[in-house]
Amino acid sequence: MRSLNVAVLDEELPFPLTSGKRIRTFNLLARLADRHRVTILCHQNPDREEAADAVVAFRKLGIETVVVARAVPSKSGPGFYARLAGNLLSPLPYSVATHTSPTLTDAVKDFAQENPVDVWHCEWTPYAQVLRDALGDDLNAARWTVMAHNVESLIWRRYSETEPNPVKRWYIRRQCEKFERFEQWAYGAATVPIAVSYDDARLMRSEFGVRRVEVVENGVDIEFFKPQRDVDRDPTKLLFLGSLDWRPNLDAVSLLLDEIFPKVRATNSAATLALVGRRPPDWLTTRVATMPGVRVFADVPDVRPFLATCGMLVVPLRIGGGSRLKILEALATETPVVSTRIGAEGLQLTPERDLIVTETPGEMVATILNAMQTVDELRETAERGRREVLKRYSWDPLAGRLANVWQSATRLPIRLPA
Repeated sequence: MRSLNVAVLDEELPFPLTSGKRIRTFNLLARLADRHRVTILCHQNPDREEAADAVVAFRKLGIETVVVARAVPSKSGPGFYARLAGNLLSPLPYSVATHTSPTLTDAVKDFAQENPVDVWHCEWTPYAQVLRDALGDDLNAARWTVMAHNVESLIWRRYSETEPNPVKRWYIRRQCEKFERFEQWAYGAATVPIAVSYDDARLMRSEFGVRRVEVVENGVDIEFFKPQRDVDRDPTKLLFLGSLDWRPNLDAVSLLLDEIFPKVRATNSAATLALVGRRPPDWLTTRVATMPGVRVFADVPDVRPFLATCGMLVVPLRIGGGSRLKILEALATETPVVSTRIGAEGLQLTPERDLIVTETPGEMVATILNAMQTVDELRETAERGRREVLKRYSWDPLAGRLANVWQSATRLPIRLPA
């Protein structure tokens, strides 16, 4: 296996590890930096202190960085809604248009002129557009991969199915159509598109006619996430874990606060709920302040103490794609998991053997209450889940799989435009 010069295009430097996407990207690249010359080209992290720490972290790994001083536009305020309205005139989805900047495009152009890149790696689907703008016709002669952390059009389709406001639903459907066209191009034009689950790979083949798609699943650091058997679990403590600035997670939190947790607490007054994640919006912290038994823990440095003491992780997602790293982290620590079908999809885990899967909010309420009373059975489920995670989801073999994808991309014939 020869050493490759790999240029990675991404939103920001994935550090500190405060989101599923950051955790995945960091762990894979960290394990490949000693085999290949890896350079990340990205926008600057919005937080200046975080940005400086991230550069140092990647320098220690031997990963070069090219960071341009342009933050991705905010998702709130009058300017956000003006950009949403303006995007109606663009052929690109909003998240593609706002992540495509002249500064990053120019940086990629300069890097391409000065370096013999073996493989361009778009670490998120929207960044395929940056590569397209930077390389122009030369893209046809390049070898490049695109990492689909989610099939974005599937998420937008699910947004539309859960949005009650007819005007918002109409706008969301337009975004879904744009993403379908964009993904059709990106997956078809890439030398190798990469899915994070076999479910997503099947969807990419059936929906977009992709002939070849590789799978590099999500993983977990099994040395970092271990059971803490000397700590007692409280079966009445519920935990929600995830980025609180991501819409699918906020939808799940709203479902928890509106329909699930109040009914659980009405039956078991000792029940508590911890919402742990980065960048919670103001409306969430304000609302939780008036709800007995619920607390928000923002931007915590280590989630393991929460996993060690809770009775179960609850994952009431009804919007999503890819697969959930938080479920893998929970099971690696032998934390029981109660999830919806969408929350658990994409993972090669067996419902009722490795975790508990529910279909409706009412069923999740009943399952949580029953789990609080059947602690031994719940623990056995988590133990089986941990064994399965150890077999399938360690980062080391997954990094090796990504390295093989890069190598195969260099050997495949160049894809010419249709």
